[in-house]
Amino acid sequence: MEALEFSELKPKFEKLGAVVLGVSPDSVESHRKFIQKNKIAVTLLSDTENAVIKAYDAWGTKKMYARSSKGSCAARC
Repeated sequence: MEALEFSELKPKFEKLGAVVLGVSPDSVESHRKFIQKNKIAVTLLSDTENAVIKAYDAWGTKKMYARSSKGSCAARC
């Protein structure tokens, strides 16, 4: 969902001189299929070893609608 929203907002980010990159532990092939299926306009990076995700402390327990799950967090978990 975030990739779709960032794709829609990409022109506004570019006007500000910002570059949007998405990082997830999904494979390159998984990203390729997701990009094609959803017409994603931002660059998605594959971090299968979770090196970048861990470096930015962006992995933990997410809570939404009284449910918890492990995953990447847009902000610190």
